[in-house]
Amino acid sequence: MMEERYRERLNRYLTAMRNEKPDMVPIRPFVAEFTAKYAGFTCQEVTHDYNKAFVAARKCAADFDWDAVVSNMVYVWTGLTEALGLVYYGVPGIHIPPDTGFQYREPAEENAFMKADEYDELIDDPTAFLYNTWLPRVSSDIRPLDSASSYRNNLALVKGAMAMNTYFSAFGPHVELLRKESGTVSAIAGIFKAPFDILADKLRGYIGLTMDMMQQPDKVLAACEALMPHLYNTARTSADPAHQVPIGYWMHRGCIPFVSKGQFESHYWPTTKPIIEELWRDGHQTLFYAEGDWTHHLQSFTELPDASIVYHVDRGDIFQTHQILGHKFCLSGGIPNFELAYGSPEKVRDICKRVIECVAQDGGYIVDASAIMQNDTSVENMRALTEAAREYGVYSSVSAKLADLDETITPPADATFEPSYGMPEIPGQQAGTCFPWEEKRKEMGEIPGDADLAQRIWEEIDGMANGFIWQVLLSF
Repeated sequence: MMEERYRERLNRYLTAMRNEKPDMVPIRPFVAEFTAKYAGFTCQEVTHDYNKAFVAARKCAADFDWDAVVSNMVYVWTGLTEALGLVYYGVPGIHIPPDTGFQYREPAEENAFMKADEYDELIDDPTAFLYNTWLPRVSSDIRPLDSASSYRNNLALVKGAMAMNTYFSAFGPHVELLRKESGTVSAIAGIFKAPFDILADKLRGYIGLTMDMMQQPDKVLAACEALMPHLYNTARTSADPAHQVPIGYWMHRGCIPFVSKGQFESHYWPTTKPIIEELWRDGHQTLFYAEGDWTHHLQSFTELPDASIVYHVDRGDIFQTHQILGHKFCLSGGIPNFELAYGSPEKVRDICKRVIECVAQDGGYIVDASAIMQNDTSVENMRALTEAAREYGVYSSVSAKLADLDETITPPADATFEPSYGMPEIPGQQAGTCFPWEEKRKEMGEIPGDADLAQRIWEEIDGMANGFIWQVLLSF
């Protein structure tokens, strides 16, 4: 019975993401610290003990009638960030009160993790820059290259790598438990962030990048281009191998008013669009989680192939967004977090009814809040959202069918890709490696055995080291 429920929900979710009409509107709430509140945990518990975060998400999935969730939307595991000594987090119960969600602490401009005169170093080898320059600055334990190493330095690297492997290995079993316990689909897989956002979030900081856009815009563009193959590689290698659920793309500082429309068009979009196109050519959809208001840029998003993305509406107007994007892409979100936290259940029901009637009449809509739900979200209002979605979101003219579990969301068989489509060649950038086999081979002399075997194992382990630093940058 649970497997049949899973297949029904998978079909519902995949059909909506294709911008088609399923049997009913899917519910896919991105619930983070709300799960802790509902399950009786503190924010510290689900942030510092990831097993409790998985348990809380599974309890919500079992108790509410949802089609898909993220198995751990809190995601940042502060056990790992503390093991590495990362300085940019306020950890619940350690730096901030235990019932406050984790905080990102951006340094002052003069303490930015990348300096204004270091663009060439980043452009030359982004992976080496992250290991040699960035990581020692964001860690209280890892030492710079020009200083003596230490016990704490070595321990932090070993603990951090082991912690990341342990944490990521836990997702698969808990995704399977979601399926078996409640028939719930795991909503996303993989991670992507735009090159411009990486500069603004974790390298130069917003203020520093704003100054650079005025004083050295060519360097900023070159840095964004140098980051492209590495961010694409991270998204592709962390994506759903079954090509069913989308890659999460967290959109931060590339919209008005953070940048001007001209800067979006000159720097942000030209170094993001090709990655999204290439992921689609690989057969991977991308979830545009448009944090903030991206209304001014919606027309640019129409340049992407039909069904290549799911577009999530935060502070934008979901009805206007539907008019501009609804003919090409599935939409999600648009239910205000403020109302879910402080409004009445009746108000939440009314909003859900209006959104479903105006946006979902032809399919291609997924019910969710505007933004990730923390522990201020009301349990009663969450029930109201769920009940309203089930009451108003039924397509009576569509009969339910069971999904083929091998069904995917991929480009049509007859899709054509122009020569300008997708990732360009970025000279000098070799994504996915730290120390290439070609260099290692020069050190080894004659190999009396199987050289191909030696190369394969070397590249697999070297790829893990590459994935470690890029996941620290993107996920933690």
